[in-house]
Amino acid sequence: MSAWQVHKFGGSSVADAACFERVARILETDPVARQAVVLSACRGVTDDLLGLVETAERRDAACWDRLDAIRQRHIELARTLIGPSADAYIAQLTADCDDLRGVLQTVWLIRQASRTIREIVAGSGELWSSRLFAIYFEGRVAPARRVEWIDSREVIRIQEGALGPVVQWAQSRANAAPLLTREGPITLIAPGFVARDDHGLQTTLGRNGSDFSGAIFGDLLTAAEIIIWTDVDGVLSADPRRAPGATVIDSMSYEEAMELAYFGAKVLHPQTMAPAVAKGIPIWIRNTFAPEKPGTLICAKPVSGHPVKGITTIDHVALINVEGAGMIGVPGTAQRLFTALREHAISVVLISQASSEHSICFAIPRSEAARAEHIVRQAFDSELQHGQIQEVSVATDCSILAVVGDGMSGTPGAAAKVFSALSKAAVNVRAIAQGASERNISVVIDQRDATRALRAVHASFYLSPNTISIGIIGPGLVGRALIEQLARQTVRLRQDRNLDLRVRGIISSKKMLLSDAGIALDGDWRAALEQGQEADLATFEQHVHADHLPHSLLIDCTASDQVAARYPQWLASGIHIVTPNKRAGSGSGAVLEKLHQGRRTARSHFLYEATVGAALPVIQTLRDLRETGDDIRRVEGILSGTLAYLFNVWDGSTPFSTVLSDAIDKGYTEPDARDDLSGMDVARKLIILAREIGLTLELSDVSVEGLVPAGLRDCPVSEFRTRLTEFDAPMNARLAAARSRDHVLRYVGLLDVAAGKASVQLTEMPRTHPFANINLTDNVVRFETGRYDRNPLVIQGPGAGPNVTAGGVFADLLRVGAYLGAGA
Repeated sequence: MSAWQVHKFGGSSVADAACFERVARILETDPVARQAVVLSACRGVTDDLLGLVETAERRDAACWDRLDAIRQRHIELARTLIGPSADAYIAQLTADCDDLRGVLQTVWLIRQASRTIREIVAGSGELWSSRLFAIYFEGRVAPARRVEWIDSREVIRIQEGALGPVVQWAQSRANAAPLLTREGPITLIAPGFVARDDHGLQTTLGRNGSDFSGAIFGDLLTAAEIIIWTDVDGVLSADPRRAPGATVIDSMSYEEAMELAYFGAKVLHPQTMAPAVAKGIPIWIRNTFAPEKPGTLICAKPVSGHPVKGITTIDHVALINVEGAGMIGVPGTAQRLFTALREHAISVVLISQASSEHSICFAIPRSEAARAEHIVRQAFDSELQHGQIQEVSVATDCSILAVVGDGMSGTPGAAAKVFSALSKAAVNVRAIAQGASERNISVVIDQRDATRALRAVHASFYLSPNTISIGIIGPGLVGRALIEQLARQTVRLRQDRNLDLRVRGIISSKKMLLSDAGIALDGDWRAALEQGQEADLATFEQHVHADHLPHSLLIDCTASDQVAARYPQWLASGIHIVTPNKRAGSGSGAVLEKLHQGRRTARSHFLYEATVGAALPVIQTLRDLRETGDDIRRVEGILSGTLAYLFNVWDGSTPFSTVLSDAIDKGYTEPDARDDLSGMDVARKLIILAREIGLTLELSDVSVEGLVPAGLRDCPVSEFRTRLTEFDAPMNARLAAARSRDHVLRYVGLLDVAAGKASVQLTEMPRTHPFANINLTDNVVRFETGRYDRNPLVIQGPGAGPNVTAGGVFADLLRVGAYLGAGA
């Protein structure tokens, strides 16, 4: 005789006629000879029925119309599914509704419903859906398969216990014994949720009762497997509303499923699994609406490649801490505490105790916080008065984050990965609990951090991409080039490095474009930006720095002092910054120190390689030299791609103004070319390098020879562009003087570390000098150090142009991603 297979279909699976047909097709394609099918009420019907009781208690006349609406819904469903055969079903349905009307009339009169009345009313939906499906399915499969409706109330006997309904197995097995003799092909159809108590009265199995019914029938029939059909593809690694990248877990153990269910995940309730666990019956979670997908297997010994099976949260939690030196070494303290809570029916969700016994903290539902604090203070009143217990404190608005997986047991580094992810996401941990099985790591955190924490930990175990919420400030030449580079690489980075670079905001000086899901960078974002909101940096920051995303990063592609002035507050709030803007790094030393203090406190990252040499590794090289103990003596170089280009291209055959105008048009200059020509751009770069070495120079300490004629220094940019010819005479004189000595002109920055001095000037150099032979916009930096003495270290390459600079910014962005845990 073949084994039974139990199918349980939830309310969403039998919501309407199309759903009934879908369920029938699933069962028809199942080759198993002996099927048992447990059905929930049609979607929403149980809630509607319980609503009838409440309206009757209020003597609300809408009660009767609502009952008629429920009846009419089932009549229409029956006429659609079984047509002419519907009359008998409708007659039974009408009789049931008349009975309910009488029950509700009693409630109406006494204005109160007993528990028995609620159970009778609530369980009607399963009876109606299962009877209808039995008639419908028999019409599809008979005579090849026999279909029989079974009244679960005549099979399942329960008794109410302290933890909920307890199955009376001996009587239930005796009631089910005749079913075991049924031979296939046969399909038994039974209502879920309903049963009888030990007095023979109709009752229910509580919320998730239909799942419990499925597991009970699995035990009674000694089924080969139980399949729970729902509206998701299986058990997800996290709530997809909080972690959109949540994945379906292929298989998990009973213990893993129970741990996840306890901590709020949408898995089977532990009690509903108990009958299957007792007999080792595998449970499948599958999707009625996508039956081709394999789903999730819950069994005794799963085979899975996922060390962590799920990450979930419980919100609305309070954390109570009892602390005092008088607790140390005193037996029975914990017993007194938790006995007092038990006597007042307060459920403890999590417990954590210091090994010193100096404190015990525990988590409870937030709604019980005030009552629990009073109970604890009452239980330890004497100790509080005598100072043996110093403090009973309550933290509300907490959440519990639980990481569950058998694969964590015996695996070094699992806990480290959890806490590292939380640290990188700037999430503070208030309490920690881990069982000796190592199956569960639970932490108490602030509820406002719950979604960010879940996403960060979820990504750290490669269950979803590591998401960075990005805002781009300044979509000018460099900003546009960066956006184009991101558009080409984001898909690859998501696949290869598990890195989700989500640009959620772009802001110009006038407009800003915001998006929750992320801006389509390969679309017409420019047009969308022009139609966007009025620019407001505070609103922009708030949007990018979203609580529900683990990491936030701003990319400043401007040359604005006003934007750079906000860096300290952004970094202190946990926002990472990547920028080619030199204003912060070369600004006030006191402000820069404040910036770094905020960065260190919040553990945020500030990367600015592109401020010196565009994409060249100048800052990183200097940092490496210093941190490895080299003696840095002198740094000099051509640090302006603009000026490198000008003095490489200009040979006197064309006016200097023509070459300068061409450089501006090609984007080789700052937005205001005088930032380059004044020498201040190079001076800022020297200050940035000086501060990397440890020198406390200010911008005013740099000796700067500017190239801008006095009459052009203060005029508007538009006027400056029309008067470029005023450069020609003084520059021709300088070139002639250099050529008379067979020299070339190069604009050089010099940092004399020993003397603590910095200078920027137009310098004559022999044609044999290394700086005299560079290409177009090349920057070249020369380091003289203790190690690189006779043969200085030279870094050379393109130092200007939007694509090159954007590439340097992009590289810094990827470094931040790596620091935050994105995979290689």
